[in-house]
Amino acid sequence: MRHYPSDSPEAKARVVALALLADGAIDLNEIAALERHEVVARLGLAHPEFDRVVREFCEDMLVSANRLPSGQVELDEATIDALLDDIRDPLTRKRMLRAVLDIVNADGRLADGEAVLVSHAMQRWDLDLYDVANGARLRRMEGAPLVMPGAAY
Repeated sequence: MRHYPSDSPEAKARVVALALLADGAIDLNEIAALERHEVVARLGLAHPEFDRVVREFCEDMLVSANRLPSGQVELDEATIDALLDDIRDPLTRKRMLRAVLDIVNADGRLADGEAVLVSHAMQRWDLDLYDVANGARLRRMEGAPLVMPGAAY
């Protein structure tokens, strides 16, 4: 896998790509959720840059992932950990988990791969659903200024 600087827009976009592909394919509802929640803009990327990161992620997966008998590819836990570990800032982790949840819930059902990704990200980032459940309200985080939902990821 390519490496991007920690907490960079590209590292965050790669986590979004991981969520988009967690169920095996990018769904039109997921694309609509990206637009509705302005995910790409919040990452700090223009759409062509985001598309490039997603394409590079897919290329990297084809080279480094395990190929299943069904033809699908699967990333191992160490690779997923490395992708998640590129998000280090605690506030950014919360915002990224919110973005992941918006994407995986876009079609109204949680596929197995999506559930595994959400669970793994929550464990790896030491977060729970309470950390992102009140995203519609202003919150004060420890040691951080008051933040408005919709701020950049």
